[in-house]
Amino acid sequence: MADLKPDIRRTTKEGHLAHAIGIIHEEDGAFGISFPDFPGAISTGTTLDEAVRKGEQALALHVEGMVEDGEEFPRLRTLAELRQEAPEALEGALPVLVPAELPARSVRVNITLDERLLSRIDAAARAAGENRSAYLAEAAKERMAR
Repeated sequence: MADLKPDIRRTTKEGHLAHAIGIIHEEDGAFGISFPDFPGAISTGTTLDEAVRKGEQALALHVEGMVEDGEEFPRLRTLAELRQEAPEALEGALPVLVPAELPARSVRVNITLDERLLSRIDAAARAAGENRSAYLAEAAKERMAR
């Protein structure tokens, strides 16, 4: 069987598009998916396709939570590494590659704003319990999503 290597060369505007190995187990006609490199990221589906689709959503939420909590991201293992380090995880399982958008490194920028607008941004950021950078980044993401 070919080795499933995560591809972290492709990037999106938000970060690196990598592929995490998902492990699908079937029990009583239901499919569960988990991610050995992201413990706690799990989902289920009534079909294999649904399990993968819902697994991708669960992984995205898990990564988002890790970002919010300031957690470090694991090194994504290849299938060969997983076979060697955790063979029990693969027993009776179907490994699949699931896209995972991992954040890119932060970059400092210098921008010019009206000072009254900056004061309002800072006040809104404080009220939201965020710093200026996080507040502006979230506002930009919301605007771009429209």
